This record gives sequence, structure tokens and C-alpha cells, in this order.
Amino acid sequence: MPDLSHIVKAYDVRGVVPDQWDEPLAELFGAAFATVTGASAIVVGHDMRPSSPGLSRAFARGAAARGADVTEIGLCSTDQLYFASGRLDLPGAMFTASHNPARYNGIKMCRAGAAPVGQDTGLADIRALVEEWAADGAPEPVEKPGTITQRDVLADYAAHLRSLVDLTGIRPLKAVVDAGNGMGGHTVPTVLDGLPVELDAMYFELDGTFPNHEANPLDPANIVDLQARVRETGADIGLAFDGDADRCFVVDERGEPVPPSAITALVAERELAKHPGSTVIHNCITSWSVPEVVKEAGGTPVRTRVGHSFIKEEMARTGAVFGGEHSAHYYFRDFWNADTGMLAALHVLAALGGQQGTLSELVARYARYAASGEINSTVDDQAGRAAAVRAAYEGREGVTLDELDGLTVTASDWWFNLRPSNTEPLLRLNVEARDAETAARVRDEVLAIVRA
Repeated sequence: MPDLSHIVKAYDVRGVVPDQWDEPLAELFGAAFATVTGASAIVVGHDMRPSSPGLSRAFARGAAARGADVTEIGLCSTDQLYFASGRLDLPGAMFTASHNPARYNGIKMCRAGAAPVGQDTGLADIRALVEEWAADGAPEPVEKPGTITQRDVLADYAAHLRSLVDLTGIRPLKAVVDAGNGMGGHTVPTVLDGLPVELDAMYFELDGTFPNHEANPLDPANIVDLQARVRETGADIGLAFDGDADRCFVVDERGEPVPPSAITALVAERELAKHPGSTVIHNCITSWSVPEVVKEAGGTPVRTRVGHSFIKEEMARTGAVFGGEHSAHYYFRDFWNADTGMLAALHVLAALGGQQGTLSELVARYARYAASGEINSTVDDQAGRAAAVRAAYEGREGVTLDELDGLTVTASDWWFNLRPSNTEPLLRLNVEARDAETAARVRDEVLAIVRA
């Protein structure tokens, strides 16, 4: 019997193929997904990993055996699957392991309208059924099994995104895009087709073995090629997508990375211009600049925990127009509260092309503070080290503490957040201050305690 505790995570299924899971197990997941959602129809898509087509088709067979009609949309980005779930109003399953190495694969599942499925919203029930059936045998197929049909939604997805951001009147731009051999190579050409954007494509060949670099732009090593190409060609902007193309990272005309918090602030300002007075969600480690810009634009900022489930819950609860995270996940009410890096990229292109300045000049007003970036420390005792940090700052004059997500310590000219990893023996530190010298001082002070 497979040990699902290693592959069923908080928000998705993810593990090594075929060591930890395989097509027979994917078929059981499909049957369990159809049973738990009670859906008469579902939509399924997959990325470019070598194992994805087989796993996806096995899942479809399992769902059809429980009576669900399955629409296969084939190769797609994760946000393209969310589009299909939203537009068709069907539960969906996306086969991808995002930025993980080639031997991994996984399933991101959602209910109709792209509503997330996590441990508390169906994933635990799906796991329980799969474990039961893996031990006792799959259930008998229903009397009338569902059908499996194919549908291409790429053009509809592109048209929807372009209906939300008008780029037809912008000045001509040159954009270098690094797809990392991931699904951005599938979506970007269609989305940008016919727009005044000259596309310089890097690593657009779909290849789930990732021959050029990992499809994880959060690691600075993986955007080196993009930065060099932007500088060499004099491009206006560089964009990098992760493996399943739901996250987008931006570099300016100098090849310098633009902080995701600055992109969050920029897009928030644009969304608030369309929807005055709306709420914008940001997590507890985005820059001070995000709530500042939201207030300046007449909106209401709401701070939440890190993680897409918390962002989506708060967006649904508050009716927020937009949400952003430091990890370059961007969520839109006009996109069923789901995250889409491509829509965020269109907003940045529209803002850049709507004025004559450079991208570095444009984002300067949103990147107001000095930040450390996320620093990971391997520790033997997460709770003990975090408690030591708390003790060092508790009661200090002019300092406040909160534990919305880990420990956040705030002073008049700096703040830091220290969070434990849920999957590794790590503490993650983020520091921001009004100047680089203060940020470095606070960073070193906290790390001295963490690593003592």
C-alpha cells in the first residue's frame, strides 16, 4: 500500500514518479476526486513533464469510471486550467510539479470556479478514499461511466486575459521572456500575438527535463541568462515564468530584478483605478510599500498569512479586487480569485508602454525600502530558536510583536518576519528597513540568534 503521507501536501499532491506514485494511483485519485466533489463533469490539464500525459489520462479514466464526463484540455499552464475551471464552471485538476525537478509530478485540484481544494476543503477526504481503495481494491465502475473528450481553450484563455488589460495603444516594447522550457513557452506566444510587443523568446521549447536551468525564477541563479539577454539586446523588460507558468518574475531594462512587492503595488494601483475603493490582499512579508500604495490609491489593504489558500479565502471573504505575494503569485477577482502570472505581466507591460520612462524609473515609486530577501537557516529546533528571537525583542521599547504567521517584529524604521518551514527544518527570515544599513544590521542581529 502506498504511503500517501509523503505525497499529499497541504494544498496539492506532489512526489517522485514512479517511486512514490504512478498511473494506477493517479487513476484512484481521479475516482476519489469525482466522488468527493460529486461532479458530473470535470476538466483536466497537464504540463510538459514526460510523466504528465500518462498520469493525466489515468486520472481522467478514474473520474469517468465514477460517472464524471471529463474534458481534457491537454498541455496548459496552471492558470489556463484555472481559466477552464472558471469559464466552464467545472472542478479541475492540473498535473504539474511546478518548479520541482523533472522526476517529480503532482496534482493541483480545484472545485468549480477555480475554488481551491486543500486539506480542509476536500483533499483529506480524497486521500482517505485513495488509501481505502489502494488497500481494498478500486470500486466497481458506475452503471453509466462518463465520457472523455478533448477541448483546446488556449485561444479563449488568451482572449480573456487580453480583455482585462488593454495593450493595443501602448508604445512598442521589446520584451525578453524566459520560459525555462516550461508552459510559458506554450501560453506566451498566443497571449502576446498581435500586440505591440517584440518578443525575444528564451527556452520556449517544452521540455520537462529542464535542460537549460531549473524553472524556478525565485532562485537568482535561474534568471542569470535572462538578465544577460536583456542587457545585451537593450530590451525594455525581461519576464521569467516558472515551470507551470503561474508565477511571473520581472527584470528591468538594466537586468535588475524588480521585487514582487513592487509589482504587487503597481498592479494594485491599476486595479484600484478600475475598481475605486476596493480591498487588496497582501501577505505579512510583502513590503511596507504595498499597503501604503493601496491606501494612497483609495483602497483598503488587508494583511494575511503566507500561502495561496489564505489569500484566496480572504479575497472571497472581503470581495478583494487583487492580491499579491512576495513569491510572485498574483491573484485577481476578474480571474476567479485565482493566481495568474500572465495577467500580472500584461499589467506591467501596459503600465510600462503607457508612458515614456524606463521600467526602473516606473517601479522606483513602488520599491521604497531596503529588503533582505528570504534567508533560510537550517536549525535543529525551530520552536526553540524562534522563541529565543521572540525573547530578545519582547518588551523592547518601540517594538511590537505579532504572530499572524510566524513571528513579526516591527519598529518605526524596520520590521522582520521569522517563519518555520512546514516541510523542512528551516527558519525563513525576511527583513525590511528604511535604508540598507539598518536592514543589514537587523538581519545580522536576528541571524546571530537563530544560528547560535
